[in-house]
Amino acid sequence: MSEATPSEGSGRKLARDLALYTVARLGLVVVLVAVIIGAAKLVSVEVPLIVAALFAVLIALPLSMVLFKTLRTRVNQDIAAVDAKRRSDRDQLMTRLRGDEK
Repeated sequence: MSEATPSEGSGRKLARDLALYTVARLGLVVVLVAVIIGAAKLVSVEVPLIVAALFAVLIALPLSMVLFKTLRTRVNQDIAAVDAKRRSDRDQLMTRLRGDEK
């Protein structure tokens, strides 16, 4: 039973960090849309929402890589931990199926 606990903990941590990273990136897009529309209004130009959103997504892609580097690194580490646990469990299962277990 205790072997399942780290996997569940790693999975939960991955889900939490991934959700946080996703919300941060979406928040950045929303802020950039507001900035683009606000700047356009300052110079008396009408920018459609979809155009502002497209530009915000394009700007947010590289910007989020820099601004949210620590979050992205944590997500990558969590993915590696979950993957290592999955590989370990698979190898252990294959060993049992072959009958090599002590």
